Amino acid sequence: MAGSSVSGGSGSKVVIDWEWLSARELYASELACRRQQAGLTLMELAGLCMYEQSYLHRLERGQRLGTLEAAAALDKVYGTGDLLVKLWHLAKREAKDRPFLGLAPLEADAVSVQEYAVSAVPYLLQTRAYAEEQLSTVRPHRVKELGAQVAARLKRQDRLTGPNPVHYRALIDEAVLRRKARDPRTWTAQLEHLIETAQQPDVSLHVVPFGTGPHHIRSCLELIFFQDGHVVAYTQSSWSGHLVEEPEDVEPLRLAYDLLRDTALTPTDSLTFLRTALAEHTAMEPHR
Repeated sequence: MAGSSVSGGSGSKVVIDWEWLSARELYASELACRRQQAGLTLMELAGLCMYEQSYLHRLERGQRLGTLEAAAALDKVYGTGDLLVKLWHLAKREAKDRPFLGLAPLEADAVSVQEYAVSAVPYLLQTRAYAEEQLSTVRPHRVKELGAQVAARLKRQDRLTGPNPVHYRALIDEAVLRRKARDPRTWTAQLEHLIETAQQPDVSLHVVPFGTGPHHIRSCLELIFFQDGHVVAYTQSSWSGHLVEEPEDVEPLRLAYDLLRDTALTPTDSLTFLRTALAEHTAMEPHR
């Protein structure tokens, strides 16, 4: 492999494989090299740029990308013009363009999942019939293809029922509950499933009624919390989704979610809302 050496700590040589180096790794490597060339300790650098030592350490190790403001501040300290700012933008763009492998692997390692559903029942709460109906509206499916997608969606629900269930909180917009399934029987079963799941000890379900008025979350949002304390977010519209990993970008989404949760119905009142919706639906359902 093509590579070259740069000086590491204590005069050691660190081999960098430039062929496979990501933009984020390049940015982190450049930060570390610039500090070493300047002969600064992390503590000294923290005093010059007014960022915490631990924060700067994580930037140099690639554990965080940090903010654009931090990159600009370090450019100023090192006298590198806008080099670090340009590398930061490359790393940021790379993260957006990176292929997304799905939420299931993230949920498998999560200790808590919180999400807001704006137009359909959350995947983790869907029945098989509801999932089949929703997936079949996207485009014509072959039976085998549809079956595999439904199975994958239902498999994610193991995190709610397995031996070590994740703590799950769902905010469900009233619009979701007013947009019924096309098959009345499917909708009856889906409402019954929501009511049953809402009573599980590790599940908190909140209805967001129309009466709460406007809010800042315009698309589906999922927050995934891990044992080490870090959080990632996933936003999803009708045609695309985006994984948000940097703490600076996740924090506004967490705040928006918390503010919306504060306006939602309590789990007890939400359960009453669901039972009322079920009663109203079954009263209108044609006799079979």
